Amino acid sequence: MNAFNFIILYVKDAPASARFYGDLFGSEPVEASPFFAMFALPSGLRLGLWAKHTVEPMVKKDSGGAELLFSEPDEISMADRYDDWARRGLVIEQEPVTMEFGRTFVALDPDGHRLRVYSPSV
Repeated sequence: MNAFNFIILYVKDAPASARFYGDLFGSEPVEASPFFAMFALPSGLRLGLWAKHTVEPMVKKDSGGAELLFSEPDEISMADRYDDWARRGLVIEQEPVTMEFGRTFVALDPDGHRLRVYSPSV
């Protein structure tokens, strides 16, 4: 079977990124070492955090060319997540705005990876 179920982000500091995502997800990684951490999410998706200086072949570009998306069922839930993330000190790259697909905002993780939260239009 050809099932997509695992994303790896290249990070500067795997333990620091694991703490960031552990706090964001409210869970601990299922695997952790000085250079790698992995979360098994309730959806079945796995998120790996790999120290980019240890990746082979070597990573040649900076991060930021993709987004992790978090959906919310409605605009109130999306606004609640925005307030929570802003209180936690996440860098907000895009304030809440209405776009063609719904209401959305973008925050950044410590490595500059984009975290988009959206509530789809009905």
